[in-house]
This record gives sequence, structure tokens and C-alpha cells, in this order.
Amino acid sequence: MVTSPSGSSTIGRLTGRTGDPADQAFMLLRTGFTVAPILFGLDKFFNVMADWPVYLAGFVNDLVPGDAQTAMYIVGVIEIVAGLLVAVRPRIGGLVVAAWLAGIIINLLILGNFYDVALRDFGLLLAALALSLLASRRRP
Repeated sequence: MVTSPSGSSTIGRLTGRTGDPADQAFMLLRTGFTVAPILFGLDKFFNVMADWPVYLAGFVNDLVPGDAQTAMYIVGVIEIVAGLLVAVRPRIGGLVVAAWLAGIIINLLILGNFYDVALRDFGLLLAALALSLLASRRRP
């Protein structure tokens, strides 16, 4: 951990608290689950990080109007909103992100080609639940 000459940690200064690892974990998870969904949501419009329509199961594509890219636009908006919700209401936002990740996992398992991504997203789902639990012990 990086400390200043006064002995306080850098993370402690950023979180406003110096010694509680739960507060530090909360801030790390809150920051990550704010930034990542917003960035991934924005990328659904530009397909820079991935060709997102490839990850959409056929039955999901049949449920939404338009083509797979149109579905990704909808997904992008939802992800951006979820990231913003985590920023302002992390207890609720963490649950929304966890539910969203559960849907992504189901979609990936149905596709049958992306088990590694589904497993990674399961880890993220657990982290989103941890964020919600940590947020529940904080004052609103």
C-alpha cells in the first residue's frame, strides 16, 4: 500500500477513511462497477473492444426488434444506466448489475461457445453482490 509522509494510505485519502478495509473494498468495487458498465455500454455503439452482436444468442435476437446490432444498442443503454445507478445508489445498483450479469451468463451458456466468458462474468456477479452487501452497511 502506498503511504504519504504523514502515514495515511493513498486509498484511505481517496475514500475519506484511512483504516477500514471494508470501506476501501467498497470504493474499489463501486468505482469499477460504475466505470466498466458505462465503458462497455458505450462500446456497444462503436464495437471497438469486441464485435458485440456475436455474443447474442439467436433466441434473444428474435425477441428484440431489428437486428443484433440494434439489440446491442439497447444493451448499451441498459449498461450505461446500470453504471450510473451504481454511482448514485450502489446497494441497488449492485443488485441490478448482478441480475444483468446473470442474464448475460444465461445467454452465453445458451450460445455454448463462451464458457470462459460466462465463468468470468460469474465472478463479476459475485463481486456485484459483494458491492451491494458492503453498501448496505453504509449510511445513505
